[in-house]
Amino acid sequence: MEIQVLKSKLHCVTVTQAELDYIGSVTIDEDLMEAANFIENEQVHILDKNNGERFITYVIKGERGSGVICLNGPAALRVKLGDVVIIISYASMDFEKAKSFRPWVVFPDTKTNKLK
Repeated sequence: MEIQVLKSKLHCVTVTQAELDYIGSVTIDEDLMEAANFIENEQVHILDKNNGERFITYVIKGERGSGVICLNGPAALRVKLGDVVIIISYASMDFEKAKSFRPWVVFPDTKTNKLK
């Protein structure tokens, strides 16, 4: 049996941009992507702590060291600049393996989106 488990989490990053005129996705600083073990085009769930919105999109690579968290396309309408969001991805794995799996959970500085 396979189950869905938390694979990666960026806990409390601040939205720095929202670009409606884009095909869709979330742009994430490459440093944050690596720390949380996200890859480009990976499906992620966005949870907005300011308004309770939850939605699904995919990751695109942002400039390393920029702190960028940019919601693109229709997702831009679900957030405001300065909102604090949690970005999560899940993975399917064998039930027994899941019991010992440890996800990547990153707690960046919420004001700068930089790694502590």
